[in-house]
Amino acid sequence: MLDRGRSKDVARILLACIRLLNGVAAVVAPGLLARQIGIDPDKNPGIRYVFRMFGIRTVLIGIDLLVQQGDRRAESLRQAILIHASDTLAAFLASLSSNFPQRSKLVVAISALNTALAVYASR
Repeated sequence: MLDRGRSKDVARILLACIRLLNGVAAVVAPGLLARQIGIDPDKNPGIRYVFRMFGIRTVLIGIDLLVQQGDRRAESLRQAILIHASDTLAAFLASLSSNFPQRSKLVVAISALNTALAVYASR
């Protein structure tokens, strides 16, 4: 069984890995990700820009969680709560729209998981 300190590190590293995986995918293959959540990037070409914009941000904050130490890591974790909670709220509010593809509700779940990991890791 993991002790509390070790399990917080696991949560932090898992959050960083999720960020890196999603961020790199968004930068490298934004059209593929758009299709995965039910958005046609050929009909909505701006989605590629949105994915890349959030992708690079996601990569950089993922790296912070792996590289930073001490007070800087603690600050990154506190910021992660706000970042992911606002992402979750934005995704949830967008999901209420009839224009929001049903498959993209997965984004709400991923954001909520990231929020939960950030809260746990920062405690």
